[in-house]
Formats: sequence, structure tokens, C-alpha cells
Amino acid sequence: MVSSLTALDRTHSVCHIIDVTPFRFDLRPGEPIFDQVVFAAKKAIISGEFQAGQPFPSVRSLAAELKIHPNTAHKVIQYLIQEKLLEVRPGIGTVVADLPVMRAAERRRLLKQEVEQLVVEAKRVGLELPDVLREVEAQWTGLEKPQEVSRK
Repeated sequence: MVSSLTALDRTHSVCHIIDVTPFRFDLRPGEPIFDQVVFAAKKAIISGEFQAGQPFPSVRSLAAELKIHPNTAHKVIQYLIQEKLLEVRPGIGTVVADLPVMRAAERRRLLKQEVEQLVVEAKRVGLELPDVLREVEAQWTGLEKPQEVSRK
């Protein structure tokens, strides 16, 4: 009876912890890796894939999971801390921060810059305004629904 208990203990006490980065990242040639990872992390935070207080991957695990240089992973994390999307908690590590509340003027300024880039790029590739508006609406709707986290 003791041997079966030991066998049961051995099979049930094993714990497998897999450190998986909970945001999607597909490397696109011609665009800086730093910008791509920052965008993917921001999207995951804003869409709700990351919750406030949730641990964010360490530099080492982020670099390993995304197959990027550790210096790039470090720069990404430092940038997200500077943008107040992540915060460092002593004894805990880096966690997702509550989304910052911006003043209306700051929101308009940021939006104007981003929209200008979108409009220039849309015109460059020959899109019409209704096409752009449909895509903006689809993206907006997609971010309102928390997406399921894909695990490898």
C-alpha cells in the first residue's frame, strides 16, 4: 500500500511550469524588431490579454520566447515602464500597470499623430476612406473583446 501511495505521489506532485509570452508576435521584415514587440505588447495590454497586476515576462524569458536579443527585450520592457504600461514592484518583479488616465488634450495629440500616419499610409497604398473606416471599426471591435491567449 505504501508503494502505491508513493507512485501516486510521484505522478501527482510533478508540476510543469511553462513560461509563455501571452501575446502574439510575427516578425515582419523591414520593420524594427523593437517597434514590433512594443506594438504587440501594447496591443495585448490594451485588448485585455494582460490584466493589471499580472506579471510581465522577464527580459530573459521575453528574449527566449520571442527569439530576440536580450538587449532588445530589455529596451522593450524599459520603454513600456516609461510609458507607464508596466511597473516594477519590489519583491514581485515587473507587472502590468493600470492603464494610465490621460488628459483630453494629451489623448487628442496622440490620436492626431497616429491618425496622420494611418491616413498617409492608406493613401500611399490607394485605399479609400470607407475602406479605412471599415478596417478601423473592425480593429476597434476586435480589441473590445478579450482575445483568447494562444499557448504553444
